[in-house]
Amino acid sequence: MTITLTDQDKLTLRTAAYGAVTLLAAADAGGSPHKVATKGSIALYSATGPIGHVLADKSTGVDLNGKSVAAIADHVLPALTAAMSLLKRQDPAEAGNFRQTVLVAVEAATRTDQGRQPSPTVADMTRKITEALDAA
Repeated sequence: MTITLTDQDKLTLRTAAYGAVTLLAAADAGGSPHKVATKGSIALYSATGPIGHVLADKSTGVDLNGKSVAAIADHVLPALTAAMSLLKRQDPAEAGNFRQTVLVAVEAATRTDQGRQPSPTVADMTRKITEALDAA
């Protein structure tokens, strides 16, 4: 099946995916937000298929700024659900690819070098991201 995405659809996908990584970095205030953002972004940039092409494009127009984690979440969590909805309508397999891509980025972003568990704050944000992906 061929997937056709408008520029707005692509922006929604980028906002959702890179926004999930941004939320994790913001939630990791006591850790290393830069490492979280770097690891998560590398995972997203490594995606394949149509989703990989969308995520590899320049991220112009993606607004992930916010004065608080709540403000960022208000924008990103609905984008995750919207991205899954639009992909499920066009190509369920590509929706699965997007979901898996975001979850791999979440795992990469939250993996610690010392093998410790993520902080409770990061674990809770991971749960919220997963719920938003599954809400569609």
